Amino acid sequence: MDDITVAEALTAFAPWLEPTDAELDAINAEMPLITAEGDLLEARIATLDRTPSELDARRIRRARRRVLAARRELANLAAAVVPEVGA
Repeated sequence: MDDITVAEALTAFAPWLEPTDAELDAINAEMPLITAEGDLLEARIATLDRTPSELDARRIRRARRRVLAARRELANLAAAVVPEVGA
């Protein structure tokens, strides 16, 4: 049996490891949502070991609203790209 190193195995598939332009575009389109979800997660983590203050509650509410707005924008973008059924 031939011994294959990890480096050889990875370089054998190198052209397929890189994301395509379409995948990069999809990531860029989702980046506002990814960032908003990260902010919400950070706000929630900050309150894990203590009782949330009014400022913490406001921060979580704002982060939640940003997530919802980013999801709405992403859904509207997807709806604009997909043609209507029967059209």
